[in-house]
Amino acid sequence: MSWIQKLYETYEHASVDLATEDAPPPIAHVSQQAHIQIILDGAGNFHGAEIVAKETTLVPATEDSAGRGGKIPPPHPLCDKIQYVAKDYPAYGGEKSFFEAYRSLLSDWNQAYPHEKLRAILSYIDKGQVVADLVKKAKILHVDEDDKLLASWPDSRNKPQIFTLVKNQGEAFVRWIVDTSALESRTWKDGTLMDSWIQFVPRLLQKRGLCLITGDTALLGTKHPKGIRFSGDNAKLISANDTDGYTYRGRFIDSEQACSVGYEASQKAHSALRWLIRRQSFRNDDQVIVAWEVSGKNVPSPVQNSYYAFWNDDEEEAPDNNSPQARSGSDFGQLYARKLSAKIAGYRRELRDSKDIVVIGLDSATTGRMAITYYRELTGSEFLERLETWHRNYAWFQNYSKEIKFTGAPSPKEIAEAAFGRRLDTKISKATVDRLLPCVVDGMPVPQDLVRSTCRRAANRVGMEHWEWEKVLGIACSLFNGVNKGGYGMALDTERTSRDYLYGRLLAVAERLEYIALSVAGENRDTTAARLMQRFAERPCSTWLQIERSLVPYKTRLQTRRIGFLHNMKKLLDEIHALFKTEDYVSDAPLSGEFLLGYHCQRSILQAKSNNEEETSSTGINKEEN
Repeated sequence: MSWIQKLYETYEHASVDLATEDAPPPIAHVSQQAHIQIILDGAGNFHGAEIVAKETTLVPATEDSAGRGGKIPPPHPLCDKIQYVAKDYPAYGGEKSFFEAYRSLLSDWNQAYPHEKLRAILSYIDKGQVVADLVKKAKILHVDEDDKLLASWPDSRNKPQIFTLVKNQGEAFVRWIVDTSALESRTWKDGTLMDSWIQFVPRLLQKRGLCLITGDTALLGTKHPKGIRFSGDNAKLISANDTDGYTYRGRFIDSEQACSVGYEASQKAHSALRWLIRRQSFRNDDQVIVAWEVSGKNVPSPVQNSYYAFWNDDEEEAPDNNSPQARSGSDFGQLYARKLSAKIAGYRRELRDSKDIVVIGLDSATTGRMAITYYRELTGSEFLERLETWHRNYAWFQNYSKEIKFTGAPSPKEIAEAAFGRRLDTKISKATVDRLLPCVVDGMPVPQDLVRSTCRRAANRVGMEHWEWEKVLGIACSLFNGVNKGGYGMALDTERTSRDYLYGRLLAVAERLEYIALSVAGENRDTTAARLMQRFAERPCSTWLQIERSLVPYKTRLQTRRIGFLHNMKKLLDEIHALFKTEDYVSDAPLSGEFLLGYHCQRSILQAKSNNEEETSSTGINKEEN
């Protein structure tokens, strides 16, 4: 129960000032999608009504109504559907009316804690004119020739607005505006009304017992909240309504013996969780991951890439892929590491010795039950140290699109897409994120099957669009570099003699040489190196001989058009060949992901151009002379 204890403490630390937008919602309230707002005066007279489009409303709720269902759903005490608030709903053809239960609850509340807005609403609904006013005066609801509410609109072209929001007009959700002497006329924003309901709701509870969260004897919650991830979410974290099955039978007599949580503690914990999810969560379909500090201090997200985790709000401080260091081929990784350390140091100053960093993952296999798929409590120093290690070791140049280019580590979801494709199944995506979360937070190595799968897809560039391949290539380099604990620099290492790295460099040079030859002739097609990249990764020696033979006509073309560039490329090829050991060069064994690092680094150097678009070599050879 540690997770609910931390959420309870989070609620206690957070601001619950109802005037503040960024605050946890008050207990005993739920969020609902309102469709109609009715305006009354202080005496309960109808002054108008209007459609509310796509706006969430915070409404009071009982423990039963917050998770209502079944044939006779219990009412909310203030704002609810037409079939609850309208006494005349049956007169207009409504088949299911719950007015009496709604009116009784509202009346009990007002008797216990009188309020001028409650009196006005009670006075109005007792007149039995809610549907009549909405049909005849406001013209929001629509009836047929027999004065019965239409079940549907016959003409799809001229459909009234209410039918675009709900299928059945009786399901339209009503909220109230009451013009009284109070400064705030909106009932869902009136703090005095909220406080009144919070004081009243314990009267509806019956069971008392030991609350395992606070350690005190308190009124117990028997139906814990739903709507955790979004307003229509039916999955619950705590549920014990299976009295006929084997949930606890054989071990306990009733559910309270297994776990007893106070109503207030449960409400506060679930309210804090809803607030955190709305405010700072990562979402992947039904999967939700949240990281927070209990006292409310800012923490970076463990499931975002480096750019969005650290520099999204501070673009000027982000490492610049177009900086002189990056473009000249010097070790841009050193600049990135310094900026990352400075950013982490800022978080360390804020978090200091905090012992209350929490990371929680939620998912649901069914509509009614939610599971905690991941849970960790860490100190601030542990959390930041592991996060820094991840973003340092798995950092590489990332090229997602023309607008999104950054240096850093990819996010778990981006790794899943790189490993299995953008159209991967939702279950695989969620499972992969679950597997990668411990790699970020606990410092576990990335599973080798994900590294191999991503590297294979990066080599199979023919099956992807160019922008997608660029993204996969950067992520593949990140993963291979990361599993080797960041042992490869982001800059080209001209002294490295490993077979796979050198073959990657050769492929990049061959690709650049053919690309420039095609550009000179005005041709736009894939190079031989690009088409044979997957085969090259599987059989490098034999494939390289084929690529090298294909370069002969392109060298001839460049001999008369770009002789300086050709000279540089030939010299570079000779330098790379000289670094090979004979037994490595003639081996046709498959290449590891290291060849992608050599390819990417060499390609980056060859693509770097001066302001005059003059090609330079990776070793500082003189500029080409046309």
